[in-house]
Order: sequence, then C-alpha cells, then structure tokens
Amino acid sequence: MKRAQFLKSILTAASALGVPAAFAGEKKTLAQVGFEHLPTKEDKTMNTLIHRADTRGHANHGWLDSHHTFSFASYMNPERIHFGALRVLNDDIIQGGTGFGTHPHENMEIVSIPLKGALEHKDSTGRHKVIETGDVQIMSAGTGIFHSEYNHLKDSETNFLQIWIFPKKANITPRYEQLSFSSEDRKNTWQTVVSPKEGEALWINQDAWFSLSNLEAGNSTSYIKHKDESILYLFVISGQVEVAGETLKRRDGMGISQGNIEQLKALENSELLLMELPAQP
Repeated sequence: MKRAQFLKSILTAASALGVPAAFAGEKKTLAQVGFEHLPTKEDKTMNTLIHRADTRGHANHGWLDSHHTFSFASYMNPERIHFGALRVLNDDIIQGGTGFGTHPHENMEIVSIPLKGALEHKDSTGRHKVIETGDVQIMSAGTGIFHSEYNHLKDSETNFLQIWIFPKKANITPRYEQLSFSSEDRKNTWQTVVSPKEGEALWINQDAWFSLSNLEAGNSTSYIKHKDESILYLFVISGQVEVAGETLKRRDGMGISQGNIEQLKALENSELLLMELPAQP
C-alpha cells in the first residue's frame, strides 16, 4: 500500500469517529493505527510459546516494511492477538524521508526502540524529539494523543521496534519520555530500560519491566521475575541463544508463562529484549 493510501485510511477512520486530522484538545474516542486491540478470551496455558521470525505477519508498503509478531492492521491471526499485557510487537523499517503522518492513540503504553537510524517524533503535547540507536522512548496515550513518526534521515532507512502494552490505569494524562542507555551497561547482563518504579528507568503505566542485553558468545545469564505472577516474553534482536531447551535465532520470540529463566546461553554474540508483563491485560 502506498504511504498516501495508508495514511488516508487512518484519517478516514478518525474522521468517521469525529476526530479531526489536526491535533485536538478535547477527549474523543480515537481510532488507533492497527487492528482493533481487544484481547482474545482465552490465554495460552503452556509454559513456553515460540514465535519463529518467518511466521510473523508481513506487510511491505514500499515506504514501510513491517513484520508483526501479533495481529496488526491487515495481519489477523486469532492465535496471536496478545501475550498477557503485550499487544503489539512490530519490527518496522521506514525508508528515508518518509513515515507515519499524524494519527491518534488512546489508553496504550507505546515503547519505541530504534535499532538503526533515527526516528523523529511530534505529538499533541508539544513534544518534538528525535530518538536514535541507544535511546528508548515511551508514550502513554492515556486519554488520547495525536502523534507522527518519521525517519529523521533523508537518504537511509530507520529500523525500530514498536511495542504496545495494555495500561494498568486507564485515562491518565498523556505523557512522553525518552532516555539514552549505554550499551556497555548491558554487556553480559540485563539492563533495565522500562520499569513501573519511577527513577529506575523509563516509567511505564503498568507492572512491566523491559530489559536489554548484549550477551557474548559462550556466556550465560538468568532472570528472576520481580513478581511471581508475571509472564516473560523474550525477543532475539540479533544472534542465536539457547533457552528452555530451545534454540532461538534472529527475530524469534518466546513467551514463558511460568517460572523464571534459569539459564539463557548465547550460541553467538546476541542482542536481546526481555519483557516481564502481567499475565492478564
């Protein structure tokens, strides 16, 4: 789909609900980008759930090349609506000088992690920021927010992870925050980048922790949950690891519904994202 058509579909949906194309100050019911974000009625009961990279949904619009771990936009898989409070995990590549025009969100915690390039963000709170590799961004959509995301680079692509988490408390005041994190502080260990504890990392309106690790080949690590009732979702950004008797490769994901991670071994240099989440959205 061409970018103009993609953006038109967003604005058409918003217009049908009485939402103007420009930023709005009053509270309205907003039409978010992507498939309707209602969870399925049944949750997985198995201890581990694996999503191989080549089984993800895929859409190439020319300006945007996106892989969806969970149902999103035209990709609808009833077996992949969410994993606990994790609703969206998109692996987006945006061509130079293009991006998502102004569109709305509400009552969702949205985390962006640039893997390559730089992403330019504008929103109805007045924020106008650029996030680059090493940065992590969070936006609490709360009562409703409009924003745009563009590739800040004109002649090269930007690749980032876009992650949606169901919020703990609905209708909070929309907010935005970003921080830079040193890759040295995650070498062969977990570096917390998102946390419900203020001052520890980027604050999130949910009992959720995001951790990054650069695990060198031959090294192992473990992870003890902050809450016994939490579930875990591991995403291999790059490399290859062994965990729970399974080998996970680049862009594979694993959901762990019970227990901690006792041993996670890097079979080659690997970059990892681990999310600890509530089991129910």
